Order: sequence, then structure tokens, then C-alpha cells
Amino acid sequence: MPTPQTWLLFSLAALILVLTPGPNMIYVVSRSICQGRRAGVISLFGVMAGFLVHVFAATAGLSALFLAVPYAYEALKWAGAAYLLWLAWQAVRPGARSPFAPQALPDDAPARLFAMGFLTNVLNPKVAVFFVSLLPQFVSPERGSVFVQSLVLGATQAAISFAVNLAFVLTAAGIAAWFARNPLWLAVQRWVMGGMLAALAVRLALEPRRAA
Repeated sequence: MPTPQTWLLFSLAALILVLTPGPNMIYVVSRSICQGRRAGVISLFGVMAGFLVHVFAATAGLSALFLAVPYAYEALKWAGAAYLLWLAWQAVRPGARSPFAPQALPDDAPARLFAMGFLTNVLNPKVAVFFVSLLPQFVSPERGSVFVQSLVLGATQAAISFAVNLAFVLTAAGIAAWFARNPLWLAVQRWVMGGMLAALAVRLALEPRRAA
């Protein structure tokens, strides 16, 4: 099992990434604003179904990788840090958008809402790259089963993602209206997220190599 310190650091990384605007957040927030909370919740359940596909695929793959290549952690650590820095740039680059400046979406039936949420997540490279490049940094073979550790961390990420996105779904209209009246805070939100992602990238890059 992961140590409490590892679990807390992973939870922080997961929270920062969930708060970073991406296809999933933009979709569920836009759906909530355009079609109502019920549509947003149905879409979110579709997103989470897609999330479980990533969790189990990454868990099985990482177990095999650590058995075949004991030092794979070191290579993936730098890939993960580089990915976080890329996300930081995406948050602050000129023209970056906030999820609370949503796109217009037509009304859809519940089955289509669920399916679109599922596909939005399954085809979201941000989620796939997160698991492939970052999850291994929080898994230590000496702590026991890589499969169990990966599953615990994946379940943690899923729970955090669901809770945060559900909060956004339920409050999307009010938050979007507030940001519309205070556009400066859209830029502040992006720069705060970018700074947190960059700091986390440096923190993970400097993490000492773990024993195989």
C-alpha cells in the first residue's frame, strides 16, 4: 500500500490536475449551463465510466512494466515532470480558455449525454498521459503489489475527479455568471493553476530515485 505521505502528495497532484481546464471539465460545465444540472450529472457519470477504463488499463500495464523494467520509474519521472510543465504552459499561454467560458451545446437525450461524456474521457489524452507518466512516480515496488498500489491511487484520482466535477456541475451557472462580471479573475485562475502545476513538476522531478 502507498505510504500516507505518498497518498497525500498524489491526492494533491490529482486535485491540481482536475482543477486544470481540460475536455472533461469544459464538457460537463458547458452541458450544465446549456441544459441544466441533470444533464451535467448524467454527462459526469459518463465521464467517470470512461475514467474507470483508464484506471484499469493503467493498473494492469504498470504492473507488467515494473516487473519487466525495474528502472522504468526513473524515465517516467522525467516524462511526468515535463508533462506537468506542458500543462502549466497550456494554462497561461495566450488564448487559453477557462471552463467557465463555456461552449454552446444543443440539448441531447440522457443516453447520448452519457455516451458523449464517456467518449470525451476515454479519448482524452490528458487522462491517459496522467496515468502513464505520473502514476508510476507514486508506486514503490518495495511497498508491495504494484497492482494494488496502482488501483488504490487510481481509485483516489477517480474519487477526487468525481467530487470536484460534481461541485462544478452543481454550481456552474452561478460561477460562470460571476466570472462574466469579473473577467480579470479568469486570468488569475489560469495563472494560479499554471504556477501550481509548475511547482509540482519541480517537486516531482527532484524526488530521489526509489529502489527497484
